[in-house]
Formats: sequence, C-alpha cells, structure tokens
Amino acid sequence: MTKIELDDQEEQPLDPAMENVRRKMVRLQIVSGAIMFVSLMAVFGAVVYKTMKAEPAEMAAVSGSGVPSDSPVRSTVSLPLGFAVQSTSLSGSQILFFGQSIDGKRKALVFDIEAGRLVADITVAGN
Repeated sequence: MTKIELDDQEEQPLDPAMENVRRKMVRLQIVSGAIMFVSLMAVFGAVVYKTMKAEPAEMAAVSGSGVPSDSPVRSTVSLPLGFAVQSTSLSGSQILFFGQSIDGKRKALVFDIEAGRLVADITVAGN
C-alpha cells in the first residue's frame, strides 16, 4: 500500500518576496473588512435614526397632501363688497380669486387656507 510521508504534508516556508505579498494581502483584507463594517454600521444608524425620529404633533394629523385626515378644513373668506369673481385657481394651500371690484378695477385676491386670511390684494392694470 501507499505510505504517506509526513515530510510532504508539512508546509514549506515561503520565499521572502511571496511572504511580503502575503502580508500585504492580509493587511488589505483587514482594511477592507473594517471599511465594510463601518459602512454597514452607518447604514444601520441612518435607518434607526429615521425610524425613531418622531413626527411633530401638528403634522401627525395631516396627510402628505396637506389635508387633515380626521375632518375637512372649514374657512370663510371675506371678499370686498361688490367683488365679482370671474375665475378661481388653487395652488397648494392658496386660492386665487380673480375678478372685478365694484369700481371696475380688475383684481387678484390670494387667500391662504392654512393662515385663514387674504395674503395678497393685487390690482391688475390693463391698457
């Protein structure tokens, strides 16, 4: 039968050039592993921070569109006496009323729903 020689199973020492390459590879592997570990901890930290961050109390009842989830917004706008509305437009939480005042001037009135008041009174001059 075959007899396994113990001398062949022992590792032979590497020559100095190969030993330097092996050491550099081990160092590179340790540095790469440390960078990967730090990066992974940063990602976990960001996820935990985002999930644990509490929403402000006033924003909790409002959905992403700015509309309260529990009840509709109720507001009253007081337009000037005799103002004839010709058109309206909505942008975010602001409503534009375009029309003509009692003295014949064209005006644009901007009402902010969140503030609950007129935020702009613009007279439109025309030729």
